[in-house]
Amino acid sequence: MILTPVRAPKANAFAERWVRTVRAEVLDWTIILGRRHLDRVLATYVEHYNSHRPHRGLDLACPSAPLPNPAAPPTGDARRRDVLGGLIHEYHAAVA
Repeated sequence: MILTPVRAPKANAFAERWVRTVRAEVLDWTIILGRRHLDRVLATYVEHYNSHRPHRGLDLACPSAPLPNPAAPPTGDARRRDVLGGLIHEYHAAVA
């Protein structure tokens, strides 16, 4: 456990923001059936959060996803993949 520094009240803001996001997007909509289920749901959401979900601070890029090629025109076709039983949808460009 890492303690928040005494004279830095904003040091915990990133963790609080992430907890609020995971609660609003997943945990408020899911009935958790046990510790293993919670671990699996959170692991799936963390993978989605870091590699598929757009972040405003990164110009709508994902933290661990490669940057898109600006020279490649976007295609009109997209495929949807359901995550967490359809609670979250991920969209990907269809391969031609």
